[in-house]
Amino acid sequence: MAQAAPQTDVPGHPRVNEVNNRLENQQDRIQAGVKDGQLNAKQATRDETRDNNIAARESADEAKHNGHLTKKEQRNLNKSLNKDSRQIHRQRKH
Repeated sequence: MAQAAPQTDVPGHPRVNEVNNRLENQQDRIQAGVKDGQLNAKQATRDETRDNNIAARESADEAKHNGHLTKKEQRNLNKSLNKDSRQIHRQRKH
């Protein structure tokens, strides 16, 4: 289940850094949930797949703009990250 962590600090790219940091944080939350038994392997895999899809969208958006994200792209990625974060929270709460 361990995934390669995205590069979190890209100098001169604050929008990219924010998204990468959020992805890293969510990966940590998923792993903590598995470790303490709040998430089972199936839930963790589903959450990691969602995060991987968001990371792939981020990479595609960056490729369009020479390594940068537009405000609209960042907003859309954050919206997806918010949805995924809520799902992780609901699963870990029960």
